[in-house]
Amino acid sequence: MTPELIVQLARRSFEVTLLLSAPLLIFSLVVGLLVSVFQTVTSINEATLAFVPKIVAVMVAMIIFFPWMMSYMSDFTREIYGMIANMRH
Repeated sequence: MTPELIVQLARRSFEVTLLLSAPLLIFSLVVGLLVSVFQTVTSINEATLAFVPKIVAVMVAMIIFFPWMMSYMSDFTREIYGMIANMRH
């Protein structure tokens, strides 16, 4: 394994991690922002009001984006196996 291959694999792994987590984090961020605005406007300071909608939003995002996430992860796995097959000792 060459140092370039290791760096490429690490870089690609970080890219995949960021791309797979982005939809879930964006949904959570948007719902958290909306709940915060709602709490500010109504002066309701309830901790569960901020927590539960975010969990639901992440679950909905998982349902929506799961097929794409699995497809992307499968492609990445095939890419890794292709790298392993092409490695020379």
